Amino acid sequence: MYDDAERCVRAVRSRDSRFDGWFFTAVRSTRIYCRPSCPAIVPRIENLRFYPSAAAAQQAGYRACKRCRPDASPGSPLWDVRADLVARAMRLIADGVVDRDGVPGLAAQLGYSTRQVQRQLLAELGAGPLALARAQRAQTARLLIETSDLPMGDVAFAAGFASIRAFNDAVREIFALSPTELRHRAVRAPIPLVTVPGSAESSQPAGPAHSPGLAVPMRPVGTLSLRLPFRAPLCPDNLFGHLAATAIPGVEQWRDGAFHRTLRLPHGPAAVALRPRPDHVACQLTLTDLRDLSTAISRCRRLLDLDADPVAVDAHLAEDPTLARLVHAAPGRRVPRTPDPDEFAVRAILGQQVSTAAARTHARRLVEALGPRVDGLGGALTHLFPTMRDLADGLPGLDEAALAFPRSRRIALTTLVEALAERTIDLGAGADWQHARVQLAALPGLGPWTVESIAMRALGDPDAFLPTDLGVRRAAADLGLPTSAGGLGAHSTAWRPWRSYAVQYLWATSDHPINRMPDQPRSATA
Repeated sequence: MYDDAERCVRAVRSRDSRFDGWFFTAVRSTRIYCRPSCPAIVPRIENLRFYPSAAAAQQAGYRACKRCRPDASPGSPLWDVRADLVARAMRLIADGVVDRDGVPGLAAQLGYSTRQVQRQLLAELGAGPLALARAQRAQTARLLIETSDLPMGDVAFAAGFASIRAFNDAVREIFALSPTELRHRAVRAPIPLVTVPGSAESSQPAGPAHSPGLAVPMRPVGTLSLRLPFRAPLCPDNLFGHLAATAIPGVEQWRDGAFHRTLRLPHGPAAVALRPRPDHVACQLTLTDLRDLSTAISRCRRLLDLDADPVAVDAHLAEDPTLARLVHAAPGRRVPRTPDPDEFAVRAILGQQVSTAAARTHARRLVEALGPRVDGLGGALTHLFPTMRDLADGLPGLDEAALAFPRSRRIALTTLVEALAERTIDLGAGADWQHARVQLAALPGLGPWTVESIAMRALGDPDAFLPTDLGVRRAAADLGLPTSAGGLGAHSTAWRPWRSYAVQYLWATSDHPINRMPDQPRSATA
């Protein structure tokens, strides 16, 4: 969009917050870059320049506006809609791959050379992978500076900077303030938002994998409370309703108006509580290593589909008269996704042709048998979901009574788990959606419903569709749409590329627990 200067100018003049994250506005006279919705006086048009990313604006020598905080805007919805190299690279950078594995690691996961990745990112975004990762580190640093009492050295390493000098230089360059000045300038809450009994440097990473059945020591180094922004509107009913209704005991739960779950992060286990608010999602993260902060935020945003553009999605779906009433009744539905694509793929097989309650029971038994316990969290969160290697090694030895489902489904589960453990199938942030579909469909016992469910919620494809799903077919019948898989699939082409969202609106026609917040009465669901 940043190439369409006239459209960008209209968005800036109207201070339209829907375009925050789509592009960034730089002012040549002040050398500042802003969100489109910045409340400051609109500069002269000839002084405006538009950039596709904060990193590109920083590369061009602009610093972040202190008033509108463009570094904290919602992410661009482009990266969750597209499946090309640049979009896949942006999803991996957001997940922290460059900080962990460098640009060569990013290129290896994408299956391209380092030079090709660098060239394509520069051509489209005006910044290479290092600059994009640096912008993300700066955003994480600012968050820790303004909301915690951590020493600046701990902030630097927790944000991913290799040295304190690089941290100081980046903060000064991007925010035109030293880290200390940035902290003094921040509006502090009456109670510190982060309590840190230890330091990031002294924490002992628990590692990404643990032996099943053994307790994982949860030694939190910080509990961070922050706001996750989104583009309005947001309908939380099906989003949090789905997560709560399908929650695996021990791994997930709905409690005190929030969705809680454990997370397996690169440097150790973590826990998160996510609570919907009118203008943001309140997020409380308990980490064992602060270096996982940006990755945890990225995965929580992905879980809740917070970078979506609901206005564009709803406007397109409402063009179909059969969906218009549903869209206008509860606009802003999101697709409930997952922080761990491999985990969801396993859960999709466990949920084949059974009720939501039965799927939860199967998942609970699997977690209790093979998932490592997490000590120190309190409450009902007691386990991490097993790694694919834990499942591959442990499933053959499980008593068939522990997973009481047909032999064909057990074969499907073990085959999938082995493929994921050996990394012959990639469902991660940088996965090729169509290639993953082909690979999944080739496995025994994975039909179109399972493949498209994984595409929708694990891969994050906004155009996945489930024409054979019972809930979708019942909704189609009620709306006078074709109910056969072929007929409904043909009709759904008008909803492309947002068919995953159309599924959410179709599901919402039933009075199922996935369609309402757990605290709502049954009558509250239309």
